[in-house]
Amino acid sequence: MAPESTGGSSMLKSLRGVVQEVSTARDLPETLAIIVRRVREEMETQVCSVYLVDPASGRYVFMATEGLNKALEGRFSLARDEGLVGYVARREEPLNLEDASAHPKFKFIEGSGEELFRSFLGVPIIHHREVLGVLVVQQRDRRRFDEDEEAFLVTMSAQLAAIIAHAGLAGSYSELRRGTRPKSGEFIGIAGAPGIGIGQVVIVSPPSDLKAVPQRACEDAEQEIALFHAAVARVQDEIAVTRQELTGRVGAEELALFDAHAMLLADRALSGEVVTRIREGNWAQGALSQVVLEHVRTFEIMEDAYIRERGADIRDLGRRVLAELQASVRETTTYPARCILIGEEIPASALANVPRSSLAGIVSVSGSGNSHVAILARAMGVPTVMGAVDLPFTALEREEVVVDGHQGRVLVSPAPEAMAQFREMAAAEQLAEEQIAANAHLPAVMQDGHAVSLLVNTGLNSEWVRSLGRGAEGVGLFRTEIPFLIRERFPTEEEQRLIYRAQLEAFAPRPVTMRTLDIGGDKALPYFPIEEENPFLGWRGIRVTLDHPEIYLAQVRAMLKASAGLGNLRVMLPMISNVSEFDEARALLVRAYSEVLEEGWAVRMPQVGVMIEVPAAVYQAGVLARRADFLSVGTNDLTQYLLAVDRNNARVANLYHAFHPAVLHALMDVVDAAHRAGKPASVCGELAGDPGAALLLVGMGYDSLSMSAPNLARVKSVLRRFTRAQAAELVRKVSRLDDARDVRAAIEDRLRQEGVVLRAGG
Repeated sequence: MAPESTGGSSMLKSLRGVVQEVSTARDLPETLAIIVRRVREEMETQVCSVYLVDPASGRYVFMATEGLNKALEGRFSLARDEGLVGYVARREEPLNLEDASAHPKFKFIEGSGEELFRSFLGVPIIHHREVLGVLVVQQRDRRRFDEDEEAFLVTMSAQLAAIIAHAGLAGSYSELRRGTRPKSGEFIGIAGAPGIGIGQVVIVSPPSDLKAVPQRACEDAEQEIALFHAAVARVQDEIAVTRQELTGRVGAEELALFDAHAMLLADRALSGEVVTRIREGNWAQGALSQVVLEHVRTFEIMEDAYIRERGADIRDLGRRVLAELQASVRETTTYPARCILIGEEIPASALANVPRSSLAGIVSVSGSGNSHVAILARAMGVPTVMGAVDLPFTALEREEVVVDGHQGRVLVSPAPEAMAQFREMAAAEQLAEEQIAANAHLPAVMQDGHAVSLLVNTGLNSEWVRSLGRGAEGVGLFRTEIPFLIRERFPTEEEQRLIYRAQLEAFAPRPVTMRTLDIGGDKALPYFPIEEENPFLGWRGIRVTLDHPEIYLAQVRAMLKASAGLGNLRVMLPMISNVSEFDEARALLVRAYSEVLEEGWAVRMPQVGVMIEVPAAVYQAGVLARRADFLSVGTNDLTQYLLAVDRNNARVANLYHAFHPAVLHALMDVVDAAHRAGKPASVCGELAGDPGAALLLVGMGYDSLSMSAPNLARVKSVLRRFTRAQAAELVRKVSRLDDARDVRAAIEDRLRQEGVVLRAGG
């Protein structure tokens, strides 16, 4: 019968307990063994088994069981549509049978012992729409499992799917602990920046993060053990000193906490396990991470609250010892000649640390193709994959990988033939880029003589040099937040003036559009944290700077002073959703202008524009255009808000379609509203850097396009092949389509008709 634990809070407790215990497993076999044992216990049934898909053969392999013949584990399999297991997988829904042998799909497994069991309940294990396998329970009694039991097993399968997926992937890399090379594998993420990057992995791991420690082979076990013991001793000394300083100032109960921590560090079992892992071939930091996390998970599944708290103590002490270990071996990272940066997140500072000539690719486990790091990567021309959530990145340090930024793939140690193909693709791309770049000096004039103003998005100090060399006619978006992001405090007004002056001088007399500070969302300042449950709908952009006029005024004063004698400054306001926000921000700018004039600076009042990036601004584009000097569409955020898709969330990134009909109609509405008011309209989002999209935007009537520097020559090359009338006809064609994929296909088909060679992956 169904255990009482399958109802209400007891069911949740059972689920939590199973999931937490499973998460302590070191590899796939151990994961599956825990699953079948615990599920059988919780459901009080006689059999629990797991079948998993073998990617090579497509068959469902009998991987683990409690109740059937364990000698068959890994030795028996079913074809995709064979037996009840294949039937469950194909239907992708539970199958609950009173008498399994009476079902037409039933297939008896010789020697399994299942002839003793009549009732059958199987549920598919699905991760990211892919069926990984089937979880099965069986009983001797001839009966249907009740609704609570079925709900419990379905919930359990959903909870365990990701763990099984990750264990299966990480299991391929368990050989690293023995110092051998991992098997090859392909991991799917999201295209972040185009190109093929080939190189050796360098892992970006934040300090004191136990979960991000690379699994690295140990070169000298005794030296690593000595480093570990020394780190433990230093933490013990710190605890003793702190305890002594607080003696007499706090009570005995509080002091006892320090004694408890000291005892945990002195625990020979804990230290002994770390030493054992080191002797098995792992370095000290990796061994510490493994042991501490396993102990933490063990404590977390305990019912007693006091015992669970000890898990937090162990985690805290583990971090402190890890920090000491990291400090003891801290040295300048040596980057290979071709470096692939991989991490849970890749901060801007990590990109700046790698010599540009060495940075061959970037892979971020979190984020999407339109997150901040992906935008920076496109600006730098570095192949990038985002949202590679299944990649066991801590096991890949110094391994050779391929980053396919076109299709969003990461290939680990590919076969020699595949590697040769990728090298050929990379060389062909390089040659094509050189040929396109050779014509970068030509004007962006279409076949009928229509000139298109192509501008560049900048933010990094080195970008303007490359931009000028590629024929940029100015800056359509200078991201002023980047100088803020790479500092440990707010830059002074004078520091900002010097940064802005360099940018304005580099492009003078061409226009430079500077966006006022745009923080919040996925751009957090370490010294000005904004913590919100929903940051993209929270305090960001103009909302922050209007609430902090001292920050805004200092910034626009620095911009104005930087423009002295040049007159090529334009100011753009981000995240405007109300007319009142524009009015207030412009009034503050006028005030700053008056103050700068009073100080004796010879400056002109710059044009002030609105960045259209929220749906409210689309519907008020007409009234905003009458107030502002220009409109510029930020397609990254506009697409995100129109489609209700967090562009940093890898789970829904496949729903982020810049060619979605709703986005295209919004773009047409904005340019029409601007022109009715007699004002120019531009696009400064990443969409402008897509050659096919650029053709579409010109057909809609946009006056200028601003993009990452590496895209300038390619966009110019495509625009020069068409007339404006042809671009407008393409707009009319795609505006009748209902699906983003159909829109993209129509654009690509039109480009091919004119002989445009598309990059690998489209």
